[in-house]
Amino acid sequence: MSGDEMDEVSSTTSTKEEESRSETPTFRSRNGIRSKRHLKKCKLQFKCTNYLKEDHGQPLFGIQINLLMKETDPVLFATVGHNRVTIYECHDGGRIKLLQSYADPSTNENFYCCAWSFDEATGQPILAVAGVRGIIRIISPTVGLCIKQFVGHGNAVNELKFKPKDYNILLSVSKDHDLRLWNVKTGVCAVILGGVDGHRDEVLSADFYLSGSKIVSCGMDHSLKIWNLEKADIKKALQESHYYTTSKQDEPFPTEYCHFPEFSTRDIHRNYVDCVRWLGNLVLSKSCENCIVCWRPGSSQDAVKIRTDEKESVWILHRFEYKECEIWYMRFSLDYNLQMMALGNQVGHIFVWDLEVDDPTQTKFTKLSHHKCNTAIRQTAFSKDGNILLAVSDDGSIWRWDRIK
Repeated sequence: MSGDEMDEVSSTTSTKEEESRSETPTFRSRNGIRSKRHLKKCKLQFKCTNYLKEDHGQPLFGIQINLLMKETDPVLFATVGHNRVTIYECHDGGRIKLLQSYADPSTNENFYCCAWSFDEATGQPILAVAGVRGIIRIISPTVGLCIKQFVGHGNAVNELKFKPKDYNILLSVSKDHDLRLWNVKTGVCAVILGGVDGHRDEVLSADFYLSGSKIVSCGMDHSLKIWNLEKADIKKALQESHYYTTSKQDEPFPTEYCHFPEFSTRDIHRNYVDCVRWLGNLVLSKSCENCIVCWRPGSSQDAVKIRTDEKESVWILHRFEYKECEIWYMRFSLDYNLQMMALGNQVGHIFVWDLEVDDPTQTKFTKLSHHKCNTAIRQTAFSKDGNILLAVSDDGSIWRWDRIK
């Protein structure tokens, strides 16, 4: 069935209350791993060195390591869940040190995502966080306070990303079907991506291309879209957003609207697409189908072509299969050098793939498990050198795995 034909059976839970975030959407897809050969001879080995549990006991939906720190500094990371943002440091011997915690003034807030950047003037780190209320807050760990907030989305914010090479530009994706680009220095919304040919349901994930020239996004409408940020009007809006000052301007900032993505497909997944990442020129995306798909728009001689009758064809290069991950909002991560990929499942196991291979079909994985970790792993994160893997779960716990050389 094509993506359009699946509409009637698979978009039924997007309007439910937030408690449904964990439910399996409508139907179960194919299960299991075809063979156990991938379990053998994977050179990636990790050991569980520490775990701790936050006192609120609510699901931790997001974790991000600050990759902008110096290599000599301790690994700094943040977790988000409930109305809480907590910042930690990793130290030798598996130790995790609590630095500070920020509680949102509203007890109705439930944070889903966060992203690290830095203040150009001081060089100090800043953390953007958002969740169910749709308010983006910028927190300064240096002063331990929320220093700015952005209101514009009409519903929950599901993911935040800072633009490579311009760490003042923040991308947010929302349940209101739109993507927005904000300038955190001046506080303006520079660009809105969505509308006529945009997403038709909740946008769940997005990622910047390494150069920052384009964005890939995905959502509950089963679709994946690529947005071109090199268009003249968008480039102009992003540039002018750096120089706009509210106090000196009579008119509000002229936000640029982009209704048409450069590329769109609904034929890779047959359910909610809840995580997407660039892998060089390739795209990795996952749904609730026990499978991460590696694909690219365009053509290739060594791949499976889908929908040859259309101008915008898609080429499937490989499927990374795993088990017991059929609920939505489960996000995988890549390491800084794009050589490893990690994803947790709904029973507390973590799959780590070795991507450092010439042929994607030869990728192998190792499965990490701990007898006390048995709830859904919502998100994972690698340290910059790839030696530490962190994960957060539905019972409010944080897990640290150190790589064994």
